[in-house]
Amino acid sequence: MTTLVIGARGSVGRQVLDQLLALGEPVRASARTPETADLPAGVPVVAADLTRPQTLPAALDGVRKVFVYATAGMADFAVAARAAGVEHVVVLSSGSVLLPYAHGNAIAEEHRAMERVLAASGLRWTPIRPLVLANNALAWSYSIRTEGVARMLHPEAATAPIHERDVAAAAVAALTGRAESGVSDLLTGGELVSQRRQVELIGEAAGRPVRIEELTEARAQREFERFGSPAAAASIVQFIVAAARGGSPATGTARRILGRPPLPFARWTADHAATFA
Repeated sequence: MTTLVIGARGSVGRQVLDQLLALGEPVRASARTPETADLPAGVPVVAADLTRPQTLPAALDGVRKVFVYATAGMADFAVAARAAGVEHVVVLSSGSVLLPYAHGNAIAEEHRAMERVLAASGLRWTPIRPLVLANNALAWSYSIRTEGVARMLHPEAATAPIHERDVAAAAVAALTGRAESGVSDLLTGGELVSQRRQVELIGEAAGRPVRIEELTEARAQREFERFGSPAAAASIVQFIVAAARGGSPATGTARRILGRPPLPFARWTADHAATFA
């Protein structure tokens, strides 16, 4: 029963692909440009782009399970998946859809809209809902590498970042039927870690001192707008302010799904130390 991993070059998608391969599951990967995909030898790679629905029928032909992360093009994907006879879709969503205070938050609403499309599609689908990806810390990588500084709003704001490997493991558990219930609950790392401590751990892993420069909310808004829309930037500010007030929990979802503690943030920093050095 072939599983298609859409976006197999992404940090979570590549982990999903690798973990399915390790289990001996038949897989197919998709990329917008297969010729530059740089994926494991022997993995069939097809062209698929959710913003170009004409690419989907061929990519989905013979596929029964799909892992996908996308907030755009999901309606066309659902139509193509139904036509292809796909039996189960596991989608990377966001834990923010479960947070009462995030109603109206642009990032949360974007994921809620995507989930509503799948809920109305008639497909069997399972959302994976990580709240804070450890990979978010890569936003500090350039300034740490070039200046030895991490600029942030509310350094003491604490979150429970989850390693992309564990997010993928939750998705694989859903795809393979190893986890049936609770897989869509709020997914986090195992412990709350302040942003200040995250940077300390990054510095220890990279072998260099890192200075913290605290930002005002207005300055943080401008910084985040360099990488996204004003609405998305305001959403990130809202999440950090909420975390500073204790609104970013650590849950037991990962331990329950995976049967082990989730990987600590220190493991993530060790895995990505070269990015900050």
